[in-house]
Amino acid sequence: MKMDNNPDKKNIWMYSTFVLGITAIILLVLVFRGGISGSIVSEETAEENVINFLKSQGRDATISSISEENGFYKVLVSMDGQEIPAYVTRDGKYLTTGLIPLTELVMGNNAVNTNTNTNTNTNSPAANVQKSDKPVVEAFIFSYCPYGLQFEKAMFPVYDLLKDKVDFKIVAIGAMHGEYEKIETLRQISIEGLYSKDKLFLYLKEFDVNTNIGACRGDENCLDKYLPNIYKKLGIDKTKVENYMKSDAGKIYDEQNARANSLGIGGSPTFVINGVEAQVSRNPESIKQAVCDAFNTAPSECSQTLSTTGASAGFG
Repeated sequence: MKMDNNPDKKNIWMYSTFVLGITAIILLVLVFRGGISGSIVSEETAEENVINFLKSQGRDATISSISEENGFYKVLVSMDGQEIPAYVTRDGKYLTTGLIPLTELVMGNNAVNTNTNTNTNTNSPAANVQKSDKPVVEAFIFSYCPYGLQFEKAMFPVYDLLKDKVDFKIVAIGAMHGEYEKIETLRQISIEGLYSKDKLFLYLKEFDVNTNIGACRGDENCLDKYLPNIYKKLGIDKTKVENYMKSDAGKIYDEQNARANSLGIGGSPTFVINGVEAQVSRNPESIKQAVCDAFNTAPSECSQTLSTTGASAGFG
């Protein structure tokens, strides 16, 4: 987890601490007693238990998604304008706002990796990035991650400026928010595979800023109100995309996930230049500068100054 002073992150952790403070001791006691046991309840029951608990604490919340993960129910809680990932025991009795990967814990100045990298203000390009004539730039992103969308929007001007000089890649790292996130990632992979990287970025420019799409939360009937308009505008064949999603896209998705795993990447967004992770602020100029620093000889385009204004998180 990258440390920063982002106010959005403080809000998330304020609410997370609220829930975690209630449950952490209980969970620890249960673990040391030999684990959590009991009959498994349905996802609907677990979701209802979470909502009822938060209401009892005076919190107005909804559940964006729920799925099974690592022996828990993973729920995405929407509360006070924030989305907080949380875990519920399969018996529906206990809630916590995070599973800490103890094997990745590093004592000292480093902290554990998490599913979303909320850092927006750090700018420390990796010193050991090997320079090259054509840098390979990878953005590892969950397709519905608010901070991944934020990074993509900040990267658009950099792509437009340097796409002929740099190998830009959007890399999938799984589906944190639910099955619909995987479906969207397969859709994006298909658009690039069938058409081109330019077409993918044109699609992302439409997708990332559409608040209506964000409000759909992956519901196919809802998305059918908006995605066909993007397809028509960009000349994308819906049938071809859907067929590709069922055939070739799955293999590419798995390969991209394997790439992320090989680098130990689990956070969205994670920015990698020539195989080395770099910390940059989420604005076009910071991203451009980090990329330009990776050239053996920087092209003339690098002399152009881009916006230093950070992109907004999430859709819109």
